[in-house]
Amino acid sequence: MSKIEAGTGMNEPQRVRETLAALRDERGYVLPHHGLMAAALPELHAAYRATYRVLTLDEQHLSPLQRECVWLAILVACDEAVGTHHVAQFYRHGGDDRLAGAVFRQTSWAMGADALGFLAKSWASQFPGFDAARSLLDGAAALNASGDLPDATARLLRLAVHAARGNLWALGVELEDAYGTGLDERWMAEALSLIIWPRGVNPFVRAADVWLALLRSGRVRPTPPFAAWAEAAGQGPLALPETPPAPER
Repeated sequence: MSKIEAGTGMNEPQRVRETLAALRDERGYVLPHHGLMAAALPELHAAYRATYRVLTLDEQHLSPLQRECVWLAILVACDEAVGTHHVAQFYRHGGDDRLAGAVFRQTSWAMGADALGFLAKSWASQFPGFDAARSLLDGAAALNASGDLPDATARLLRLAVHAARGNLWALGVELEDAYGTGLDERWMAEALSLIIWPRGVNPFVRAADVWLALLRSGRVRPTPPFAAWAEAAGQGPLALPETPPAPER
């Protein structure tokens, strides 16, 4: 934590002004919540900035252009118009209108997966010859038949959209198929982690739960780190006693 963010060595108004000035110099803009945290919660602001850097700026496993394609999909899927800095990043890293069009076609298809999820969960017996999961995957492939978007990137952004929108059926279908294509697990993990910023941690928790169940099903072959994750016991919400303890008197 910087001296400014720790609030030492200067009065509070000066600390807030200098924190926000430094942020504006670094990023080119300041959003209102930065000022709120700087004024009242400087330790949270420091942690927030560190997390922001990991999720949006520092290169992890995805290439910069891959990451920005996923970011555009997430922001559209979450109706988050405020994230225009990711539009700038997309173009800065080599994106163009043709690629953006391919990203948005895949995003739109993923956002419409609820219909196929309904058929799979509620009307499967009514249409026994219809494979909803296959239709989900084939439709996405058909929309990208031109090859404007690398298949791996298309899969990553669809995973992120499903997780962000809570379509866990579609997420499970896409995860299992991704293993069949050999898609890097670390890429998938990074793509899913990006939803933490606009959507919050709980949707990420639910997405991880779907992934964990797939690993434990035996239908896919994870790499050793992911196999270790699957083998670890005690993963899940805190188990509360059936009878709540009596209140202290």
